[in-house]
Formats: sequence, C-alpha cells, structure tokens
Amino acid sequence: MTYEQIIQNIQNKIYQPVYLLSGDEPFFIDQISGMIEKSVLTDSEKEFNQTVLYGRETDVPTIVSYAKRFPMMSNHHVLIVKEAQNLDKIEELDTYAKQPLDSTILVICYKYKKFDQRKALAKTVKKTGVFFESKKLYDNQIPQWIMQHMEVSGYKITPKATALLNEFLGNDLSKISNELGKIRINVPAETIITDAVIEEYIGISKDYNVFELQKALGSKDIVKANRIINHFAANQKENPLVKVVGFLFAFFNKVMIYHQSTNKSKNIVAAALGVHPFFVRDYQQASVKYSLSKLIQIISLLREYDLKAKGVGNSSSTDGDLMKELIYKILH
Repeated sequence: MTYEQIIQNIQNKIYQPVYLLSGDEPFFIDQISGMIEKSVLTDSEKEFNQTVLYGRETDVPTIVSYAKRFPMMSNHHVLIVKEAQNLDKIEELDTYAKQPLDSTILVICYKYKKFDQRKALAKTVKKTGVFFESKKLYDNQIPQWIMQHMEVSGYKITPKATALLNEFLGNDLSKISNELGKIRINVPAETIITDAVIEEYIGISKDYNVFELQKALGSKDIVKANRIINHFAANQKENPLVKVVGFLFAFFNKVMIYHQSTNKSKNIVAAALGVHPFFVRDYQQASVKYSLSKLIQIISLLREYDLKAKGVGNSSSTDGDLMKELIYKILH
C-alpha cells in the first residue's frame, strides 16, 4: 500500500489492526503515525485509549499486554510504538500480529532502516494489516515532491521558489515540511508561492544564493557574479566554500551533459539532467557561453578548490578569498 493510499484510508476512517512502518525516510513514518495519533480518537477518548511506548524503554510482552486491552467508551484503542528499531526481540510480535484485536490499532514505527521483509512478522503484517516501506526520495524527486506537498494544501509554488527551497534545505523532508508550514500559517490558500514569499517567511535570500550565482555564471554576468560572491565572502558561515563548490560542480556537470546531448528537446533534456523543464534554458545558455574544453577545465578547478576548502594545499587563504579566486578563474 502506498503512502497516499494509507493517508486517504485514515482520513476516511478505514483503519487496520496493525501497521508496520519501516524504512530510511522518517518523514513518511512520522506523518502516518502522527495522523493516527491525532485523528482516530477524540481528546476525551485519548486519556484512556491511547498509549505511546518507546522501543528502548519497553519489551514485547508489555506491548502485547497493551494491545490486548479493550477500549473504554470508545471504538478503538490506539497503541503506538515509537523507535521500534530499538526494540529487543521485535520478531516475537508475530504471534500477536497473526490474531490482532480488531479494536486495537497497533502502529510500529521502525525508523532509519528497512525491516527485513523475509521475516515472519513482515509476512504476517502484510496479511493482517499494513506493511509500509518508507523510501528516501532521490535528489531529483525533491522539487516535484515540494510542488505536490503545497498543492495538497491548496497552494501553487513556482519552479524558481521550489529550486531555492531544495538548494538550501536539501533532501530533509521534515525540515522542508516545517519551513513550508510557516508559509501556510502566514499566507492565504491559493496564493502562488514565489521566491519573494520564500525570502519573506523563510529567510532565504532571493538575490544572494547559489542558485542566482549559477545563473550569473551561466550567462557570464560578471558584475552580478562578483556581487554575489562578495556577499558570500562576507557571510562565510552561511555560505561555506565546500557547499558552494558542491552546487557549482553539479551545475557545470549538467552543462556538460547538455553539451553532449544529441536530442535537445526540452522535456528529454530535462529528464536527462534531472531538472524541471523550466530550468533547461539556463543550461542551454551556459552551453553557448562555455565550450566543452572550458567546462572540463572548470570541473578540474572545482575539484582543486574542493580540496583547498578542506585544507589540502591551503594553509592561509580564507573561504572568502578562495571563492573570489575561483569565480574569477571560471569567468576568465
């Protein structure tokens, strides 16, 4: 069963007696268990019918004893086992899972790693409840996830604003969701979320960021590139050289891929680069400004400055000095 199907069923009050949620992406596990924890019972019912246990602090017999309790003045008893990856002898829950109590909703949160589906407990839960594997998204899937995440809440977000969030928050879905929550609190539904909105409510500058630096370098806008890099040099903690080099390496590597693509159709190139079609023109423009031989030289430079940022072959230069030097060599 997919994440979306599980969430929809919970919203429709279709519950299963056992949920085994495992995988290396904690966000989806937290969302499912959190929805069950918040929505199945009313506040008055929760006092007697909702129990939260932690894997490191409990054991299988205790979990089973709670699971076999009948609800008091309610249709359900909700039992959530958090951090179940720390539970000793978790396989022994298989006996209960074979004949779970219909009125109990047992949620097992096995986070940060996959539960072995060859084990008896996994096979049993697939028959009597829901087994869900929460997989990490690939980096190129994050922008689409951000857009869908906002659409579900009644918002639209521009590709540029999406790229800005992805650039600064990486692939941490919980962190991204929390930051988007700030927007939902302050901005009316159906608003189009732009980079200006991101700057106002999340604090990410729409003018001084690596995304804008990439665009300036791609178009060989020397004045803009130097203005941004001088800002970075004056704020080195927020813009460390290692981070800047990493983003520029990814950008120029994609420009090389564009250069070598035989089919320059926007959608085909976007798929090859792993970007939204909106950004293909940036790589097309950069491919005109930089020859293949220059790109090879830039990739070599980025590797050299990555080492310098880590102290190899550099004993005195600051990140700011190295950034200015690197940008000059890229542009000339």
